[in-house]
Order: sequence, then structure tokens, then C-alpha cells
Amino acid sequence: MQKDLSRPARPFRSIVHLVALGLLLGIAPTLVAAQTDVAEAPLNSHAKSYGDGWECDRGYRNVNQSCVAVQVPTNAHLDPSGDGWECSRGYRKVKQACAVVEVPPNAFLSSRGDDWECDRGYTQADQSCVAIKLPANAYLVDSYGRGWECDRGYRRVNDACAAVEVPPNAFLDSRGRDWECDRGFKKADRSCVAVEVPANGYLGSSGDRWECDRGFRKSGTSCVPLEIPQNAFLDSAGRGWECNRGYRKRSNSCVAVEVPANAHLGYSGNDWSCDAGYRRRGEACIPEKG
Repeated sequence: MQKDLSRPARPFRSIVHLVALGLLLGIAPTLVAAQTDVAEAPLNSHAKSYGDGWECDRGYRNVNQSCVAVQVPTNAHLDPSGDGWECSRGYRKVKQACAVVEVPPNAFLSSRGDDWECDRGYTQADQSCVAIKLPANAYLVDSYGRGWECDRGYRRVNDACAAVEVPPNAFLDSRGRDWECDRGFKKADRSCVAVEVPANGYLGSSGDRWECDRGFRKSGTSCVPLEIPQNAFLDSAGRGWECNRGYRKRSNSCVAVEVPANAHLGYSGNDWSCDAGYRRRGEACIPEKG
């Protein structure tokens, strides 16, 4: 009997052939897994952009492996993720609904749109905005609290601004709320007194105290010369002394370093080290064993 070529091949037989071919090529497990994933995906879902599995369409959320529509209340919209909702501007979330934000007089909606803030010149009192009582010599500030600051040269005293009394030889500090003494003067109570610099001294970097010149040290209110012993020199700071190389400090003098046999003066110059092949024992160098 001649085979009827006009009849299409049976789908079942084609699938069997594909699976058999897949087994030979080693790809059948992948095809089966893909078919399983598609079969398990619920309605209103789609395959993930990255990785395996599925995720709910926008406007739906996963509830027990099903995609359930998000119930968006009045005056609300889907949130950026698409699986929840948020209130529109001018409304705030109250349980599962959106209630209008009641903005009192002299106020405006906050940047997020779910609350309000008082206008400039007003401060919050319970659920209203009251005018800020601005004292003389003050200005408004955009901050919580009293809402004002004193002008430069004034300081807050209770609910008023009092002038800063700057004594002679002084100036307003950087904030303008207090004063500092000029260079060469120091604070004494509410005044500035001159810094008395002794002979062989100079005004320090802070400007309100003195230091001794190099080679001198403080003694009370004076600068007295440093007593440098023999075989010594002024240190780098000029406030003390150090022994010359080959000498070490002992009380207020410099004594020579006694270098034993088979030793040499160390790097510091105030001690000695044994030569190669010797080790230190007490005040001598003995040969190393081996």
C-alpha cells in the first residue's frame, strides 16, 4: 500500500523523536526542566529577566505561589515595585486607606507630600502654625525650635538678644556671640591684660602666652640659661641637651662610653655592640659558640 504523504506527522511521534534525539545529545533534562517551570508558573506571571523561575506581573503580588491583584484604594497608585501601593501626594496612609492631609493656615505640604510644614516665620504648635515672635536684633532661621538667631554682636538671653560687651584690646569671635583678646593679651575675668614677656623670651603662637628663646628654659616668670655640661650640645627643640657621640647621660653630666675589646660604638652613639662572631655577656664580648 502506498503511504499517504499529504497527512501531517503525528505530534506525539514528533515529541518522542525530539526527546530521543535530546537524550543522544544530552539536552533532554534541560528541556524537561524548562517545560516543568512553565507548567508551574501561575496566571498573571512571567519568567524572570535574570535566573530561573517566575515573578508576578506588575499590579499583582505573590500569595502562596499565586499572583493576586493588588487592591489599590482611592487616592492611591501602585508603588515603584508594582506589588504594593502608596498614597498620592496630599494623602497619607491610614490602615488600608488614604486620608487627606489637612494643611493648617500658614503651612504647606512637605516634600514627600504626606505631611505638612509651617511657612517661614511660623512654628508648629500642636496641629497649627503660630507666628514666631522675633525680638530686636535677631533674624529668622529655617530650623526647628525657636526659629530665630541673634545678629552678629548679640547673644541670646532668654527670649531677647543682648549686645556682646567687648572689652578694650579684644574683638568679636568668628561666631559673633563672644569675644577674644588681641594677640599679646590674655583673658582675666571680663577683661584683657597684657602678656608680660620676660627677657630672652617671645610671644607664643597662640598670642596669649610666652616661650623662652633657644638655649633658655622657664623658671617662674623668667627665662634662665640652660646649663649644658661638657661633651654635650643643645637638642633640636633648644629646650634641653644631649650628649655627644661616644658619651651617655648620667645625672647632669655626660660620661664616656667604655667600649670593651671586640666591640664597637653602636648606631645611637651612647652604647656599644659586639663585633661579628662575638656576643654580649655583661660588660664584655665573648666568642660565639660553634
